Amino acid sequence: MSAPVAAPVAARLSFVDRYLAVWILVAMAAGLGLGRLVPGLGDVLAKVTVTGVSLPIALGLLVMMYPVLAKVRYDRLGTVTGDRRLLVPSLVLNWVLGPALMFALAWIFLPDLPEFRTGLIIVGLARCIAMVVIWNDLACGDREAAAVLVALNSVFQVFAFSLLGWFYLSVLPGWLGLEQTALDVSVGEIARSVLIFLGIPLAAGYLTRRLGERAKGRIWYETQLLPRIGPFALYGLLFTIVVLFALQGDAITSQPFDVVRIALPLLVYFALMWAGSMALGKAVGLDYPKATTLAFTAAGNNFELAIAVSIATFGATSGQALAGVVGPLIEVPVLIGLVYVALAARRFFPDPGPSAASPSVVPEGPARV
Repeated sequence: MSAPVAAPVAARLSFVDRYLAVWILVAMAAGLGLGRLVPGLGDVLAKVTVTGVSLPIALGLLVMMYPVLAKVRYDRLGTVTGDRRLLVPSLVLNWVLGPALMFALAWIFLPDLPEFRTGLIIVGLARCIAMVVIWNDLACGDREAAAVLVALNSVFQVFAFSLLGWFYLSVLPGWLGLEQTALDVSVGEIARSVLIFLGIPLAAGYLTRRLGERAKGRIWYETQLLPRIGPFALYGLLFTIVVLFALQGDAITSQPFDVVRIALPLLVYFALMWAGSMALGKAVGLDYPKATTLAFTAAGNNFELAIAVSIATFGATSGQALAGVVGPLIEVPVLIGLVYVALAARRFFPDPGPSAASPSVVPEGPARV
């Protein structure tokens, strides 16, 4: 058990994943430069749309989400649904406390910036289905529990996202006497966007695993196929960021302080959600691997979905979309740092024994040692 803890976190990542924050910065810079070189880029990208999103951005989002959803082990939902000490806190943290906390932070930090505030609230509604599995593996969390919680969030998100968006953007502000967001689309249209940008890659990921395992078995699927398709999640993310920053170039360069203001509530959100979830896991009697899984799945957010919904609802050049774009740049270094914090906190948990820890020792995909 000591080997995974002693190994430096950065050394356990592939070259591409180790410098992910750098690639995101490069993609942002490339997008800004492209926006300056091609002033009419927005009009070109807007000619062909899918539910209000330019086709290049739509393709980037779908490519980004598909490999992650192909990693989910859909046949093991029962292993987590039977553990109520993990399942109930996870559902409460993800679908009650998480959105409520982001709503509060958005209004506290951005009372005078309604577009950015709305973008952050949408981010809070989009629960983790992406790189949280990697951070969980690096922190020696329970990989099987993480995979199932991600699958559960994915399915639940399809049905709950639109209703929660209506509640937090319209109903709750009205009850509190706050400014309500004027939505240009109905709840049904938001649901359609969610179904396209989450439902399609979810179905594709499920079918890929089902057919791949049936054809050549799980070992081949996870050791041969997943490492091949895994990098496309990063390619899709970087491509999407390039296009979005090309469209957001003027707002970013002319209002850099606003970008900083978006980052501040995100930092507070990650710290509170992760630390609170870790403490809750210990309080309800979870061992270290499962408490770590609970913390990372509660703290992570699906920025891909938040960006897609913001674009479809408010437009690619909106402040709401910019708030979603800032998210990955903040999440990556923060969650890498929290991996170190989690490993340091391991001594506060009882030793679960080799059988309980073994599933998390050998990371999958790009995080493989």
